[in-house]
Amino acid sequence: MSPSDSSRWRRLALFLAAVGIYGVLAYLVTQRRREIGIRVALGSTQAGILKLVLREGLVLAGTGLTLGITGAAALRKAVENEIYGVRPLDPLVLGSVVVLLGVVALAACLLPARRAMRVDPVSVLSEQ
Repeated sequence: MSPSDSSRWRRLALFLAAVGIYGVLAYLVTQRRREIGIRVALGSTQAGILKLVLREGLVLAGTGLTLGITGAAALRKAVENEIYGVRPLDPLVLGSVVVLLGVVALAACLLPARRAMRVDPVSVLSEQ
């Protein structure tokens, strides 16, 4: 496998992570449209709705990152034989992955959060 192939796989993995995070959050926002409409009708601000959705998304992403690091630590012997030139629990690699996926999670949270901010309470509450 050439270095460019490895780079393509990394980009694909990052893209799939972003799409997955976005998909889960978009689904959660869709499921909570009625609740968000009620919050807006009761006086919640757009900033409050934005914080609500971002907080939920980042908590989910943080939980996933924590479970991923725990899994990497548990499987370090298996990973050690598969990756050449990188220690299984290299703090620089783990830290950069956490930061990168955290930024991806934040970006993936923004679109559903912006959509939730524009919920019209009248139309949502009149839906059956």
